[in-house]
Amino acid sequence: MRLRVATYNIHKGVTGIRGRPRIHDVRMALDAIDADIVFLQEVQDRNERLARQPGYPLSGTQLDFLATGTYAHRAYGMNAVYPHGHHGNAILSRHRIVDFTNHDISDHILEKRGLLHAVVRFGRGKGREVHLICVHFGLIKRSRLRQATFLADFVQREVPIKAPLIIAGDFNDWQQRVDSLLRDRLGVDEVGEAARSETPDRGVLDWLLPWRTASDTQAGVARTFPSFAPWLTLDRIYVRGFQILEMQVPKGLSWARCSDHAPLIAELEL
Repeated sequence: MRLRVATYNIHKGVTGIRGRPRIHDVRMALDAIDADIVFLQEVQDRNERLARQPGYPLSGTQLDFLATGTYAHRAYGMNAVYPHGHHGNAILSRHRIVDFTNHDISDHILEKRGLLHAVVRFGRGKGREVHLICVHFGLIKRSRLRQATFLADFVQREVPIKAPLIIAGDFNDWQQRVDSLLRDRLGVDEVGEAARSETPDRGVLDWLLPWRTASDTQAGVARTFPSFAPWLTLDRIYVRGFQILEMQVPKGLSWARCSDHAPLIAELEL
């Protein structure tokens, strides 16, 4: 069975400086990606400030707007709550989500982070269950390592060893420290494995960044940030129990208009 999955940090559906809504662009981007399962970060499911502005494009929540007509099943984990709204991680799926839970993995009060765990079922009846985990890790390295340790402990405790597993999200792991921890403890593969056979491009920025070595580039982890000229490896898709067929990162001005991150897309076979 083939499965197309994507992870996408949508930056709350607004522009970075003026905070203007661009959720319609995000929806068109999801239509173009055409994934069976989408892992979303920074979904601002409620924003009363924007809702009071004349011409605001949404009558319901962001998640309702993004899912309508395409994704019959969804899960949302509220992480950051403030007087005028809240945001968090979400999973959109064309297959049945039979269970989901959200876990607070915040390392300090200034960065509210979450781990959204869902179980999706393929086929009729009991079908085949696949575990999905959507994460958004912190900006501080020590926070990311603690959050990755929580994730590894959670998977080892809650996910059967033979169950197919997809972990995706914004790991903020440009130094690739979390990457080795997850590979070693969970036996997962990152979808960049599909690009290992290709010769990686090394530009001027590779020589300017002291933490990017030749081996880092050859690891095949995709560059997704910033979307107008991706050169940081923030977004990942890790899998267990799947064959990785293809990986891609859409680039160009039209994608840069949607978010500060480019989406990461993978073709998998169960």
